[in-house]
Amino acid sequence: MPDQLTTPAAGKPASHLHPEGSFDLADHPVPNGREEVWRFTPIKRLRGLHDSAPLDGHDYSVDVTADEVVHAASVSVDHPARGSSGYVPSDRVSARAWEAADKVFLITIPKEAVVETPTVVTLRGSSTATAAAGHLVIEAEPFSQSTVVLQHEGSAVFADNVEIVVGDGAKLTVVTVQDWADDAVHHTSHHARVGRDATLKHVAVSFGGDLVRLNASVDYASTGGNVEMLGLYFADAGQHLEHRLFVDHNQPHTKSNVEYKGALQGEKAVIVWIGDVLIRKAAENISTYEHNRNLMLTDGCRAHSVPNLEIETGEIEGAGHASATGRFDDEQLFYLQSRGISDDEARRLVVHGYFADLIRRIGVPELQDRLLASVEAELEKNVGLPVASSGVGA
Repeated sequence: MPDQLTTPAAGKPASHLHPEGSFDLADHPVPNGREEVWRFTPIKRLRGLHDSAPLDGHDYSVDVTADEVVHAASVSVDHPARGSSGYVPSDRVSARAWEAADKVFLITIPKEAVVETPTVVTLRGSSTATAAAGHLVIEAEPFSQSTVVLQHEGSAVFADNVEIVVGDGAKLTVVTVQDWADDAVHHTSHHARVGRDATLKHVAVSFGGDLVRLNASVDYASTGGNVEMLGLYFADAGQHLEHRLFVDHNQPHTKSNVEYKGALQGEKAVIVWIGDVLIRKAAENISTYEHNRNLMLTDGCRAHSVPNLEIETGEIEGAGHASATGRFDDEQLFYLQSRGISDDEARRLVVHGYFADLIRRIGVPELQDRLLASVEAELEKNVGLPVASSGVGA
């Protein structure tokens, strides 16, 4: 649709999946659900975040556990760190959150610091009566190495923006865990800018909440940047979990790899994964790949998976994408059952193995056992549900 295209400016190409951003709320009309970027989202379940619901609630707390070398503090909205990633809101909810946030939480990893223990930021909501807005900036200064874990818990209607700045030669892992209560609504946008020869691993984990919509985007400040974007999600009956990714290869000699895995079970469980990689004309000798897999455990659920590539130059090392959505593989189950493993245990082992490899790749030992336990807890909810089985592997 023409009204969804990005207007080319200063050589910037059109992208039908990533509209031109703006800080001006007037440039973001109230969505009706028919727009390309909103067509999978149940608008009515956003609790007015997309329209005019007041964003003046502060019914949440933030706790931080960090090494003494890491600087973590709340700063004013006019602090120069805000906007340092080059982020510009690309949808109405993100623009509203930018406008409404009255403070910025800033985490800085100093230059050349090697921080072994993860910095853990825990946001706890206490009510869905009022909607709240937040803003977080993570700065990994040049040649630093660190991990930051963002945990979301409790009940909330929350919209926020997260900026990530990875300095030259730095190595940063950011893990965001949406483990909300069943009544929570969370709309969040993450944007990262990756410096020369820097490495970013961005991991999104979504288990809880009534509705979670996470937009993650990245671009490069210089050559040599390497980005890995991993995702893990598990939707139950009635849940809507949506992840949208945009990788902007705007510099030559850069790399990206995207892999998201999900499972869903129960009536009206819905997951949405939209991946988009833009390879600009100047981005020669880049390498990129995006992959999404979804495992449907029961009947009555739905998965939407849409990988996209937008390529403006043929001078690249490689670019590809893949998507697969399926049910239990009957051959896998038969193999396990033929060796004396019960039906329920066989299904549990298949799902456990499906997620285990990706969880290990996150590279945060402190999280590994917790995430595997969360998968086990989700599988317990599957007891008694009609299992969907097919010869099609996921």
